[in-house]
Amino acid sequence: MNKAEQDLTQIAQLKKMVALSTVMVVVIIGVHILGGCATIFKGAHNNVDFNSDPVGEQVYVNGSLMGTTPINLKLESKRTYTIEFKKDGYDPKTYTITNHVGVGWIVLDVLFGLVPIIVDAATGSWYELDQAAVNAVLEEQQ
Repeated sequence: MNKAEQDLTQIAQLKKMVALSTVMVVVIIGVHILGGCATIFKGAHNNVDFNSDPVGEQVYVNGSLMGTTPINLKLESKRTYTIEFKKDGYDPKTYTITNHVGVGWIVLDVLFGLVPIIVDAATGSWYELDQAAVNAVLEEQQ
């Protein structure tokens, strides 16, 4: 291969590297512009563990039977939940899971501009549930 052909090969390789780098930069910027920090890193759900004593209690979330303990459920972060534990022969127990806005997500969104704020607010991703686990101890009925 002569010098001119080598130069052309090197120029072609350099053009490919520049094109690939440009695509990578555009993708990275696009992710930051089109998505909020919480939406990208956390999502709009939290996993919550439900355990009980005795084991095998029915778990109701906002009135709907979701299964028996122990169970892990994926719940929307932007909602508040009423959790009921029931088992024959035991008094039922009710708990409330609330949420709050994660201040850290808002700070990060503000640093990246208006679009991430809108995205995280619309998806509810910047909310976090106040509990990652609920443990119920039921008492036998008298």
